[in-house]
Amino acid sequence: MKTKQISRREALKTAALAGAVLAAAPRLFAQPAPAAPGGPAMPITSAAAPAPSGPFTLPPLPYAYDALEPHIDALTMHIHHDKHHKAYVDNLNRAVASFAPEPIPGIEVLLTHMDGLQANVRTAIRNNGGGHYNHSLFWQMMKPSGGGAPAGDLGKAIDASFGSFDDFKKKFSATALKVFGSGWTWLTLNGGKLMLETTPNQDSPLTDGHQVLLGLDVWEHAYYLKYQNVRAEYAGAWWNVVNWDFVADRYNQSKA
Repeated sequence: MKTKQISRREALKTAALAGAVLAAAPRLFAQPAPAAPGGPAMPITSAAAPAPSGPFTLPPLPYAYDALEPHIDALTMHIHHDKHHKAYVDNLNRAVASFAPEPIPGIEVLLTHMDGLQANVRTAIRNNGGGHYNHSLFWQMMKPSGGGAPAGDLGKAIDASFGSFDDFKKKFSATALKVFGSGWTWLTLNGGKLMLETTPNQDSPLTDGHQVLLGLDVWEHAYYLKYQNVRAEYAGAWWNVVNWDFVADRYNQSKA
């Protein structure tokens, strides 16, 4: 993935935010300890501990399990949300449990400051924090009686970037079919430009500073009960439930 180019002003804002994060949860982020005589500075570490609850919670679905039928079946939605997403939330809470009672930054802050996290929690937060963030958006990116085409500024931007909305759909779907194994396909805003990208596993474009607008989960648990191994049918049906109002709101906010 391409790295976002940022201006000096943006770099200063990012540095200021990182400083605030470190101040809020100093043990969650790696900091050099005073050097011992005759040895290099060592990072402060904290042992992981299981946690049945914590600062992160499973958001409710914004509609009934069967609301996206016939395109996405109720059983898949039930398992996907109540089992898979819940597991990401539980494991994320376990990853940060040993740092309580310090205030834990929001998931967006954690994912945009991965390099500063303690080594003993970084992978768990990347995987489970990414899973929590990605799915929390994914549920809102869909709605009953969705689909169609975006209007307004987002529609114009898609036409300008991809030639037409139909061309965009073809390119997005083709990108989704090329994801090897488990991952996501995204429409993101990077440096003011729309782009298509993929991430493996539960990685999020947010970690690279890209604004997420639309995403398709192509893990098999998102579609296997109804579509088995035919990912193309799932990707084609998914366009009928896309919540373009939500995507357009994210685009307008990101541009602003």
